[in-house]
Amino acid sequence: MAELLRVEGLAKRFGGIVATDDLTLGIPEGELHAVIGPNGAGKTTFIAQLSGQLVPDSGRINFGGNDITSVSMPSRSLLGLARSFQITSLFLDLSVLDNVALAVQAHAGHSFHFWRNARREPELRDPARAALARVGLSARADLPASALSHGEHRQLELAMALASRPRMLLLDEPMAGLGPEESARMVSMLRDLKKELTILLVEHDMEAVFALADRITVLVYGRVIASGKPEDIRNNAQVRDAYLGEQEAVHG
Repeated sequence: MAELLRVEGLAKRFGGIVATDDLTLGIPEGELHAVIGPNGAGKTTFIAQLSGQLVPDSGRINFGGNDITSVSMPSRSLLGLARSFQITSLFLDLSVLDNVALAVQAHAGHSFHFWRNARREPELRDPARAALARVGLSARADLPASALSHGEHRQLELAMALASRPRMLLLDEPMAGLGPEESARMVSMLRDLKKELTILLVEHDMEAVFALADRITVLVYGRVIASGKPEDIRNNAQVRDAYLGEQEAVHG
């Protein structure tokens, strides 16, 4: 299967700290690829470089046949790369539907200054309603975003990412702060989305990772120590020593 994302020799330093260390990774179209590792492993730095938030010191990022290493975040979005679950960027006083309509509007290149038009324009409202339906929030469309639970905020953020009609989603800790019922709902939603989108998932919840991932890459100090199918990662002694044993000790 053709690779949608290819990262070659990615490196990023912050002073004396090596956050990304010669990282090479390929993700085929249609795969849900999880990136795991202990705190400080460089997962967030890696996803920030993929999204364009950070520029790597060296290495290359290729997406859909395009070298995007130096391409801006908005341009990456137009190419079909969408990131969700970074710092929450919801407009809590606006309705759930208005939030997603704004995301559609922003992707289309219109100014946020004219957000009131988003309440009337079918070309903004219709895709927004479709995105809300995909994450199970249709019934909450007219409520203010402030009325949603934490888990529903996560769903709304996902709808806003989907509003840009991406080819690939970069998801940074979507399970963070969710209760068991909300986590189960998110896993179910992502399982449906992986049928139609390529997804890179950074996540601490190992139960969710092993339930969802087609392949898993393990980072320790910014370097890949293992990459493979979930059963290979689970049975990898080096991974167990570096990370999974620590997880089992915490959750066991």
